[in-house]
Amino acid sequence: MTDKSTSEKNKVPGEAPADSSRRQILKAGTLAGGALLLGAPHIRNAEAAKAQTWKVQSSWDAGTTGYKLFEAWANAFEEKSGGELAVKPFPAKAVAADNNALFDAVRTGVLQAMNPFTLYWSGKIPASVFLSSYPAGPDQTSHWDTMFYGLGMLEMTREIFGKFGLFYVGPIQHDANIIHSKKPVASLDQLKGMKIRLPGGMVSQVFEQFGVSTTSMPGSDIYPALEKGTIDAADYVGPAINLDLGFAEVTKYIICMGPPGQTSLYQPVDLMDLTVNMRAWKRLSKKMQVFVEEQVQTYSVHHFVTIQKANVQAMETFLKKGTKVSRLSAEDVTRFRKAAIPVWYEWARKNKDATRVFELQRDFMLNPYMGYLDQADVKGLKL
Repeated sequence: MTDKSTSEKNKVPGEAPADSSRRQILKAGTLAGGALLLGAPHIRNAEAAKAQTWKVQSSWDAGTTGYKLFEAWANAFEEKSGGELAVKPFPAKAVAADNNALFDAVRTGVLQAMNPFTLYWSGKIPASVFLSSYPAGPDQTSHWDTMFYGLGMLEMTREIFGKFGLFYVGPIQHDANIIHSKKPVASLDQLKGMKIRLPGGMVSQVFEQFGVSTTSMPGSDIYPALEKGTIDAADYVGPAINLDLGFAEVTKYIICMGPPGQTSLYQPVDLMDLTVNMRAWKRLSKKMQVFVEEQVQTYSVHHFVTIQKANVQAMETFLKKGTKVSRLSAEDVTRFRKAAIPVWYEWARKNKDATRVFELQRDFMLNPYMGYLDQADVKGLKL
């Protein structure tokens, strides 16, 4: 692996690299981050003698803004925990080659934990489609934190993941998703016939109603698929990471699937998380378990705001490179919502866990203080 210059090593996580081509990023490997673990004193007690090392793989690709943040956070654990817990970070595909392999690697203890996009488990855990934002659902990060930490959704999630031998520590906020396209799209009707990379689950199902052919693939596979023309467009995260991955080189259009003031209608709060092998979690002292939970909450805020700052800067770069941005009309927003709401209920009926998580969210959205839904929106829809 090539050594990095002093100036690269000292770059603040969240800043887009000067040369943001995908090839440069994928050559970068793991970089030394400059961020500190936030809000945590040193923990010094007898439990430090029971030191553990967790191998943790992220879904972020090496060299991207997201991975630099994750790497710096992970590398600070040993010092901040007084030596009781060290975290060895790995980027996407470094240990487990794909999402299925990642899930199984953590369940079996090959990896002790993972930092994935929660939505990836929709095929294994139907309730997971409701543990990250979904088409036309709650669209504010604060509302998701309220449901997790204020309304009991965290406890539900931990119980569900526990059935798979996993401990869900907590959500990690990061972004809304946008679509990069090789051709302009100004309306839902213009999506018809396009082949688009989407994350699967409920998101893909709604897009298919508008004539889209959908496919799923890891973030690192998107660039070559766009370059070769095997897909017409790709959903991924926000501008900062997508610039890191070189999407400006292979597309000329960004579709912000939302009205003015809302970046994304189909995935406005695309949550990540930290999920741990249950045996590894139980080997921690009670104090260290609390410490890790607190660090995930603190990191979630740091991760979110740093990436949002980088997104603003990255969007300026996209525009300078000639990228054009489009948004849905008010009429198309209404059409999209009407297509999405019945799909919510379809997924909520897949099993009892999906039903109870969705019921919590439905009641939250129907509350007049929230104003996401009224009874007319869900008339005739049953669980």
